[in-house]
Amino acid sequence: MIAFMWNLLLALIWVVLTGDLSGINLFAGLVLGYLVLGLMQRQVPILRGYTSRLPRLIRFFFFFIKELVMANLKVAFDIVTPIWHMQPGVIALPLEARTEMEITMVANLISLTPGTLSLDVSDDRRVLFIHAMFLDDEEALRASLKEMERRVLEILR
Repeated sequence: MIAFMWNLLLALIWVVLTGDLSGINLFAGLVLGYLVLGLMQRQVPILRGYTSRLPRLIRFFFFFIKELVMANLKVAFDIVTPIWHMQPGVIALPLEARTEMEITMVANLISLTPGTLSLDVSDDRRVLFIHAMFLDDEEALRASLKEMERRVLEILR
């Protein structure tokens, strides 16, 4: 987070020095700041790993869009067809996430996906309870949710 703030500060300095307050110039400042911080990350320990987060974030974005589209299609198919295929149920998902921010991100991204809803977190913050519309294959659903959690933690850690 500190590295991102430095990147934002460098972008704002770029905007002030060029005197052009446009979105494209701010984006150019962000790119230049990203490159500068990438060059500095070997010398400044707090910046280590900053440049590897952007590719992971882009990969996660496309992964989540794919999951979102697939879940929407599954729910839409179930709504449009006369026979309902849903088998609702609640599962307990053991969490790798430990901090409140990690747990919140995982729970919210699961809830954003149609057909799943985060219900509660256990008191010891090790289990997330999830309501699923399609619980016909519990292990496949659990594997899909664990993959989403793994990718979220890859970005945050």
